[in-house]
Amino acid sequence: MEAVTKLDPVIDIRGLALSFEQNGQRTDVLRGLDLAVEQGEFIALVGASGVGKSTLLRVLMGLAAPTAGTVQVHPDPAAERPMALVFQDARLLPWRRVWSNVAFGLEKTSLNKAERRKRAMQALSVVGLADLAERWPWQLSGGQRQRVSLARALAVRPSILLMDEPFSALDVATREGLQDELIRVWRQMGKTIVFVTHDIDEAIYLADRIVALGGKPGEVKAVRTVDQPRPRKRGSIAMQDLAALVKADISAEGAPQRDDWVI
Repeated sequence: MEAVTKLDPVIDIRGLALSFEQNGQRTDVLRGLDLAVEQGEFIALVGASGVGKSTLLRVLMGLAAPTAGTVQVHPDPAAERPMALVFQDARLLPWRRVWSNVAFGLEKTSLNKAERRKRAMQALSVVGLADLAERWPWQLSGGQRQRVSLARALAVRPSILLMDEPFSALDVATREGLQDELIRVWRQMGKTIVFVTHDIDEAIYLADRIVALGGKPGEVKAVRTVDQPRPRKRGSIAMQDLAALVKADISAEGAPQRDDWVI
């Protein structure tokens, strides 16, 4: 991958299209998608189920090949890996202790076991879980498991964090606490984050910019800048007004219609 320059966005997507064939039928998933993400930005992707949000993350990770268009990634040359992905499910290995789960992605590197453990402990410290390093996954709460998942991604020292609805299965109080934790980590480490969510409130609370995807196949309906100062006030009039605009973006003509958006 090419090195970062002042002129290069970290992620540069132009005319992206993706389709697949099954049982002789062609399904178009994404079409004509353009998006540029700058170094250190926090981008939220919102849209209805099936619009291609998670597929876009798979394309960025190299797990799915575009049918047309280009996807260029210019990671920070100081990072050890270009990207890491955090899933909705923490996906911790039950037979490994917390620190060992965090160190899992380091096992094919040149680091020895002591160095991998040190790196894992550093990442656990960032997410505030160093004191739980010796626990088993079953001894953790749902929110703690997601923080371990985030630590595992941070341990490989990526330039870009891709996050696929990581808080959607959690209760409201835990989810809001992890949102604040993520903002703290983002500010501390300066990572570029692309965050997929169904929750428009969550997108507005977290992101610098919101990319609304809609339609079949999915395409960018609008990109809105969140100009609210941080820390942001949940439920403020300004945030409610922006949520209404984003909902309208997603529900525009040609997009799937939904009546269960979280606003």
